[in-house]
Amino acid sequence: PAPAPAPAATQPRHAGLRVIAVYEIIKTACLLLVAMAAFHLDHQQSFEQLVHWLEHLSLTDSNGLRWKLVGLLQDFGPSRFVAVGAVALGYAVLFGIEGIGLWLGKYWAEWFTVIATGSLIPLELYETLHRFGWLKLATLVGNVAIVVYLVRIALQTRAARRASRPHTS
Repeated sequence: PAPAPAPAATQPRHAGLRVIAVYEIIKTACLLLVAMAAFHLDHQQSFEQLVHWLEHLSLTDSNGLRWKLVGLLQDFGPSRFVAVGAVALGYAVLFGIEGIGLWLGKYWAEWFTVIATGSLIPLELYETLHRFGWLKLATLVGNVAIVVYLVRIALQTRAARRASRPHTS
């Protein structure tokens, strides 16, 4: 006999958690790439090759931006890329834990993601108001939506668990 399909009320919840989990895993993969690049750029030779490549790159209508980037990289220096790599790696681990936990449907992952994502919202709000950008606004709105959604799901899950427990006197 085939297993009974899940109730309709749990399917959207499961799908929503899966979408958020995929988003967290994509962020993890991107941050791992940033960390690998940063750890690679901490070597003087690799750093100098990047600066040389940028200096000789011919980009129409973007010379000002290119020279600003070259200047920024030279001011930054190769030694600071280790710190950038470490921070990126730390966030990759955090987002990876969130994504895997949500994918597996773990209750703790819902609250873990709420706390981690919610803790960054004040900074995102400040950054969006201070230096407005459409991508910053979209990120802020998306993260607020994720937090609200996960809080609602986590509270429903808790209420459903309480309701399903046998009452003991």
